[in-house]
Amino acid sequence: MSQLPDGELGNYNMTWKNFTKNNYLTPKDSVFCLSGEKNLSLIKDITLILGLALLTGISAKIKVDIGVIPITMQTLTVLLGAGLLGKKRATLSQITYFLGGLMGIPWFSRGGGMIYIMSPTFGYIIGFIFATFLVGNLLEKGWNESFEKITLTMLLGSLVIYIPGLFWLSNFIDVSKILTIGFYPFILGDFLKVFLTTLILSLRLNIL
Repeated sequence: MSQLPDGELGNYNMTWKNFTKNNYLTPKDSVFCLSGEKNLSLIKDITLILGLALLTGISAKIKVDIGVIPITMQTLTVLLGAGLLGKKRATLSQITYFLGGLMGIPWFSRGGGMIYIMSPTFGYIIGFIFATFLVGNLLEKGWNESFEKITLTMLLGSLVIYIPGLFWLSNFIDVSKILTIGFYPFILGDFLKVFLTTLILSLRLNIL
């Protein structure tokens, strides 16, 4: 590798020092640049977190009332959000959705407020938090490498929603009717949502 002669190297160093001194690259400016980047990143994260919470609320209103538990588009939003935003932001988004609804924002499927704790559907909302954490965590650990792995991840995430959902539902109906009311009517729709979510993520990751 060719090197600059000592004289030219000295001139180069002086030119660089003059540039940093007289133009842009002072330590103070560097701190401001780093601070600005962190602020922009924070703003982006907050926007995505609030955006997914809002979309979850909107998807809760796209529903078909079939009885105690309505069919909604929330599972699709929750699973897809976990795949696109990652474990941390998606989980924070569902926590925001959960707390916002309890504080009175009427974006649960049948309203909002602390009284919603007495709703048969409340357990499913808790399940959204666990599902986003699980799906985001698995995908970040390499379960996004194939269509099959993503499908399995989304199926697991969908099933996790039902664990607190059915447990909470048992407080309102006879245990023998839990699966008939809170699980069986949603199986076909969940398979479709899992397929759509997997397809979207696979296309985004150029797996297909």
